[in-house]
Amino acid sequence: MPVLEYKCPNCGSGMIFDSVSGALSCPSCGRQDNIEQLPDPLKKQVFTEGEVKEYHCNSCGADIVTEPETSATTCSFCGAAVVLSDRLTGNLAPAMVIPFSINKEQAKQAFKKWCRNGLLTPGGFMTADRIQSVTGIYVPFWLYDLHNRIEVHAQGTKVRSYTQGDYRYTETQHFDIYRKIRLEYVNLPIDASEKMNDDLMDKLEPFPYKELKLFKTPYLAGYIAEKYSYTEDELFPRAKDKTRSYIDSYIASTVSGYTSVSYTSKDIDTTLKNADYVLLPVWMVNYDYNRKQYTFAMNGQTGKVVGKPPISKAKVAGWFTGVSAVSLLSLKLVSWMMGGGFL
Repeated sequence: MPVLEYKCPNCGSGMIFDSVSGALSCPSCGRQDNIEQLPDPLKKQVFTEGEVKEYHCNSCGADIVTEPETSATTCSFCGAAVVLSDRLTGNLAPAMVIPFSINKEQAKQAFKKWCRNGLLTPGGFMTADRIQSVTGIYVPFWLYDLHNRIEVHAQGTKVRSYTQGDYRYTETQHFDIYRKIRLEYVNLPIDASEKMNDDLMDKLEPFPYKELKLFKTPYLAGYIAEKYSYTEDELFPRAKDKTRSYIDSYIASTVSGYTSVSYTSKDIDTTLKNADYVLLPVWMVNYDYNRKQYTFAMNGQTGKVVGKPPISKAKVAGWFTGVSAVSLLSLKLVSWMMGGGFL
C-alpha cells in the first residue's frame, strides 16, 4: 500500500512538520517548505474498501505494522516519518486540521511546570523526572453545527413583602411563562477515537478554531495520527447530550426576575446542520510515579494540561488542619468584636 514520506530535496533526509515555524522542515540541513504551497498527493487518490493493507518504509524497506486506526506514524527501524495515505482518502479524508504549535521539548517543560503547581500532589511527584514518553497525536474529532428549536412552558411566581400599619403582608403573583427559542451551536467538538478517553478530551477544550487549516498531509509528518472510529451519525446523540447543559442555562437566563420558576415542559428539537471531520493536536504524556503509571493530555495549541495526579494524604490533612484553624480564629474574632466570649 502507498506510504507517503517527505524527502528533503537538498540532502535526502526525511522532513517533518515543525510546530514552531509551521513549515515542513528538514532536521539535517534546515530547509523549510511552506505547506500551503505544496501539492497534496492524496487529492489524486481514491480510497477503496477491502484493499490489502501492507505498508513498506520508503527509506529502509522495512514492513510497517500499525493498528487499524493509525494513519501517520514513524518507522520502527529507521525512524522515518510516514503517512499511510490510503487511510486518509475518500470518506477517511479529514476536512481540516489544527497544526501543533507546541513542540515536544516545550510540551515536557510545560508539563513539569504544571506538576509544580499541584498544591496537594506529593513532593516526589513534582520534582522527579519520570516522564516515560511524550507523544504527539492528531486526534480525530467531529465538529458539529447544530440547530435547536426549543419551546418551554413554565409557571413562575413573584413574591413581595411589605408593611402596612401594624401588619406585614406577603403578596404572591402567579405567571404562565412561554418561551420559543432558536439556538445555533457551531464547532462543537466530539472526540471520534475509540482509544481516547472522552472526559479527558472534553477537558482539553477549547481549541483555537481560528487556527483551522485545510487538511494537507505534511502537517502529519513526524507525528502519530488516528482515523475516526465513529461516524458523525453515531456520535450525534452524544453531541446533543453535550449541548443540553448549555441549553438549560440559556433557558434559565430568559426567565430571570421571578422568585421561583417551575417548568412544566421543555421541548428541544436538535437537527444536524453540518459535521466536519478534523484532526486536533494532543500531546499524550505517560508518567511513572511510585510504581504506577499516570496518563495526562495536553492541548497541542494552548498547552492546557488535564489528568489526575496522585494526592498526598499528608498535604490533604495539613490543608484541612489549616482551614480549621483559620475558621476557629475567625469565629473568635467575630465573637470578640460583638463583645461576647467564645469557648
